[in-house]
Amino acid sequence: MKTIIDLFETSVKKYGKNTFLWEKKTTEFEPVTYEETKKRVYRFAAGLMSLGVQAGDKVALLSEGRNDWVTGELGILYTGAVNVPISVKLEEKNDLIFRLKHSETKYIITSGTQLRKIRLIIRELPLVQGVIVLDTIEAYDGNEIPVENILAEGDRFLETNYDDLIARSRAVKGDDMANISYTSGTTADPKGIMLSHRNYTANVEQCMSLVKVKQEDSNLIIIPLDHCFGHVVGFYTFMAYGANVATVQTGKTPIESLKNIPLNIKEFQPTLIMSVPALAKSFRKNIESTIQKKGKRAEKFFQKALKVAYEYNKEGYNRGGIAMIHKRIMLAIYDKLLFAKVRGAMGGKMKFFIGGGALLDIELQRFFYAIGIPMFQGYGLSEATPVISSNTPRKHKLGSSGVLVKNLELKILDPEGNELPVGEKGEIVIKGENVMLGYWKNPEATAETVRDGWLYTGDMGYMDKDGFLYVLGRFKSLLISSDGEKYSPEGIEEGICDGTKYLEQMMLHNNQDPYTVALVVPDKAQLKCYVERIRPGLDWDTMEAKELALKKIQEIINRYRSGGVYAGEYPERWLPAAIAVLPEPFTEQNHLLNSSLKMVRGKIEEKYKDRLEYLYTSEGKNMVNDKNIFALK
Repeated sequence: MKTIIDLFETSVKKYGKNTFLWEKKTTEFEPVTYEETKKRVYRFAAGLMSLGVQAGDKVALLSEGRNDWVTGELGILYTGAVNVPISVKLEEKNDLIFRLKHSETKYIITSGTQLRKIRLIIRELPLVQGVIVLDTIEAYDGNEIPVENILAEGDRFLETNYDDLIARSRAVKGDDMANISYTSGTTADPKGIMLSHRNYTANVEQCMSLVKVKQEDSNLIIIPLDHCFGHVVGFYTFMAYGANVATVQTGKTPIESLKNIPLNIKEFQPTLIMSVPALAKSFRKNIESTIQKKGKRAEKFFQKALKVAYEYNKEGYNRGGIAMIHKRIMLAIYDKLLFAKVRGAMGGKMKFFIGGGALLDIELQRFFYAIGIPMFQGYGLSEATPVISSNTPRKHKLGSSGVLVKNLELKILDPEGNELPVGEKGEIVIKGENVMLGYWKNPEATAETVRDGWLYTGDMGYMDKDGFLYVLGRFKSLLISSDGEKYSPEGIEEGICDGTKYLEQMMLHNNQDPYTVALVVPDKAQLKCYVERIRPGLDWDTMEAKELALKKIQEIINRYRSGGVYAGEYPERWLPAAIAVLPEPFTEQNHLLNSSLKMVRGKIEEKYKDRLEYLYTSEGKNMVNDKNIFALK
């Protein structure tokens, strides 16, 4: 399979009557077969050709997940054009304008809810010749075209020019560009990652070497489709197996769409789901909140069941054993009485999650493993289309990023470019057919990232003796002490936040400073509950209440220090010696998280520069200071 078109045509021939796509527009999910999908793809592609779309043209796709996203991308690719997938999370005019101008987009396909963004900037996009609207709206502006008109034009085109469409699609080669996928915008000028047809089909084949999907398996795609993770793992790999996929019902607002996720999971009952740490944490929080509402007895029972599961499961690959027979019996009882009900609330058919997007804390992995829906962490990046490794049901170690996909070379290099032996950490460098073509109109960045076919990921990690990859974080996010020692902070940040309900986010900082400091985002509601519990009737607005809350945050950190219950979990020198409590969370809206929900450290450090400097003063080192008290208002 050299092209995505080859992949799709092969699947239609093999699985034509199987359901491929599911979508809920009104009251229930409705199925569309592979053959029906092909008919719409042909109509759409023919409509684009009648509109004037040429091979090599750039067509942007800005829409929430839906059937038309998949058929829209395939339609673009059948014409020989290039899809420029745009994140629906982008709200700033400049973010959209840069991508659409830089990519030289000529046509835009957009949903009705996203159309407002295009209307605000269309006058600044002289190259754009047409805007195709996927939803029926009251009135269309000058160059806006209803998708039904495109399909109708496609029908007329196919009556007399069917062979032209077939010829155009067959002319597409494996090394032709399929997507320009923009990085998450952590800088003013995000890079456009050029991904070829063969990049995608090669990565699908690589994924198939790790995870086996049955035709009856189903995936509810809850992550954005603009990212290649959503492409490859979301629907192209499922397509290759003849399986089926659904998208989350689009709400009138982003919040409404988020609320639809748990409802759709219960309705659709998927067997697999892709997730990122932020969503996994949300699932866990919902589960724990439901248990808490049932009272202290239920919560205690749940915690006891988790403890037994953790002890029995260990890191997955070493679970059980002869000495654990009694715990196996106990776990079976807990599973029947408790965990099975939790799984039922998540549809009841889910086998496992595939986790990606960022480092996933091992404690979070243990939690989902315990309830019987393991979250198998993988590793990849867009420049690798994206999958490089993953844990699987057959082979996994919790805490690792799994084993490598087949037909991929990997080496770990030191700063001088020397290859390191097993167990030693350095930069992860890979080579394979999934490595991007390069960055669009950015030869300098391409030459820096891809050298002699090897992709320099910028990530630090190591391979263990059993062939499992451990990813430790980004080189650029390293903490650097005053004596030059370096440490990746993600594990500490995730671990501490996941281990308490009082902290939502944390960013550690040390740039050759005397000690490490932290910016933390507290869960104010939980802190208020804590103060009320230990001092009933105490007004939250009093100084005393704020001091109790701040001391609680300090106590959480102290648990990991010498003498604390979690002492030794992390090197003490990298634990924060001073803490700044922040008044607002890191979000995509304030540009402190990117679209993959990763912290944009440079921007956070820039925004809170004064707070960071304050932490290196004697007053700032004191947890109970005026700035922290003010942040809790």
